[in-house]
Amino acid sequence: MEISAAGRLEVRITTADVGKRVSVRSLIEHGPSGEKFTDTVGVLTSWDNGVLRITRKNGESVRVAESSLVAGKVVPSAPARRRGPAASYGELARISARAWRPVESERLGEWELRAADGFTRRANSALPLGDPGVPLDEALTAVRGWYAARGLPAYVQTATGAEGAQEPLCAELERRGWVREVTAELWVGPLAPVADPGGEPSGVVLSREADKAWLSRYRRKGVSEAALRVLHSGPSVWFATVPGGPGAPAAIGRCVVDGRWAGFAAVEVDPARRRRGLATAVMAALARRALDEGASAAWLQVEDGNAGARALYDRMGFAAHHAYHHYRAPESSAPVGDGAL
Repeated sequence: MEISAAGRLEVRITTADVGKRVSVRSLIEHGPSGEKFTDTVGVLTSWDNGVLRITRKNGESVRVAESSLVAGKVVPSAPARRRGPAASYGELARISARAWRPVESERLGEWELRAADGFTRRANSALPLGDPGVPLDEALTAVRGWYAARGLPAYVQTATGAEGAQEPLCAELERRGWVREVTAELWVGPLAPVADPGGEPSGVVLSREADKAWLSRYRRKGVSEAALRVLHSGPSVWFATVPGGPGAPAAIGRCVVDGRWAGFAAVEVDPARRRRGLATAVMAALARRALDEGASAAWLQVEDGNAGARALYDRMGFAAHHAYHHYRAPESSAPVGDGAL
């Protein structure tokens, strides 16, 4: 908090700081254990009618009454990264989008409208990476119309928690009644440690195709033709399989190599064979192939509630870069196809 030379806490933010990252302390009436103050850090997305709205790194929007402010200041636009390769949000957004291409897409200025017969929100949402070329309300009307014409709910994918991310857009969507349905995180890390987990990966078979065996382990059952096109999309796609005898494989994984980046997805293990190093072996085999193709950095996406995966990726040297969210238009009630992300 900002402290004056006289030792007093001071509020050193104004409405002119909307859009900047701030840290504020405010009074609370009924805090836990008798606490009287709470601290909030995030992007100041609005300050209207005596109420501040601050969007935290995880996308949560917090309302703070101006009358309760005790201290506040502008802080650096993004916190220092704990570890991992440096990258902007824009770079990673484009890299991850190329690794999961839709069946159909159309430009709206610098936004991309994406559709894949409802297979995952990532392939069936608008990706706003700049100016749509028209006012926001007009852009959102166009988004709703484009998805309605395809029988799909309208989604916009946004990000928070990194420099150049979209906290202000999140706030504008929420003002218009768009509903945040899913939040996940994109993590990054150096590739070499993933490829060298401390032992030789064995029994992992790599292929350019997701065959019937691979698909039988994939958690999204009944994969459609559109889904197959999405799974095989990307600059250089590899599928990993650990055979498991009769029935589905013991473990699978997918990797897309794109320049210096290797993106991991669909790392899944037979529940009866977990905690035996199979996920590590799958990622190591894919990472070695990515290193051979010139990659040096890695990324992956993980849902908030997947504690096991988050612990594994942390041990591998990954760290969260930013959170991303899918906002559904208020009049779009039909669920998107199988797959939360």
